[in-house]
Amino acid sequence: MSQALSVCRSCDSEKQSDVYSVLSRHTESACYNPHGKMELKHPKLVNSLRKAYSAEKAASFAYIGHAGSLRGKIEKAAVRQIEQDEWDHRRNVLQIMEQYDIPVSRYFEVKHHIIGKIIGYSCYVIGRFMPYFFAGKLESGNVCEYFMMIRYFHSLGITEHDEILYEMGIKEKEHEMYFLEAIKDEKWLPLFERVFSWGAHSSLNDVDLGNQYPVEKSDQYCGSHRAE
Repeated sequence: MSQALSVCRSCDSEKQSDVYSVLSRHTESACYNPHGKMELKHPKLVNSLRKAYSAEKAASFAYIGHAGSLRGKIEKAAVRQIEQDEWDHRRNVLQIMEQYDIPVSRYFEVKHHIIGKIIGYSCYVIGRFMPYFFAGKLESGNVCEYFMMIRYFHSLGITEHDEILYEMGIKEKEHEMYFLEAIKDEKWLPLFERVFSWGAHSSLNDVDLGNQYPVEKSDQYCGSHRAE
């Protein structure tokens, strides 16, 4: 495990635990709690993980409704597979959170549960185009969330999660492209692209599936986002 740990006391300041060993020259990056688990001293990374965990549930609920609203067997199967991918991502994120003793946010869980259910039910009444369009836009934004997590971890000297985060980011891009392909000839796409800044000529990330960077160069993605 590549970890940048500081000389620090327990992250629970009230318990004033003993000082732990220095493992690198980095400071104020992470420390161990009384249970022997490393805690991340990176609020943006912790918040990103907690949000992603709950947002994946919202996406899964939405895709349950989306698949249910479709008539074609092939389309249904494809959206159900994407739903399963999101459940897999949720499990992967939880494993990372548990490694660092990051608690699940009740607020995010309730909020995204409601959002996912509402979106899922709406798919039955808003036609075919809009569920595909907004799913594609959502997935497009999710791509950089995972690549930014890689950069946040790197700022702490941690690289062990690169591969799984990279895989999830690429998978989200694949989802984006699937949804775009499904509506590329729809007459409403040009208008929605102008209004929502996503579509055939616009994306919320710079990942090119036809010319991918390898995992070790993944920090070159999402350059317009700023890692802190």
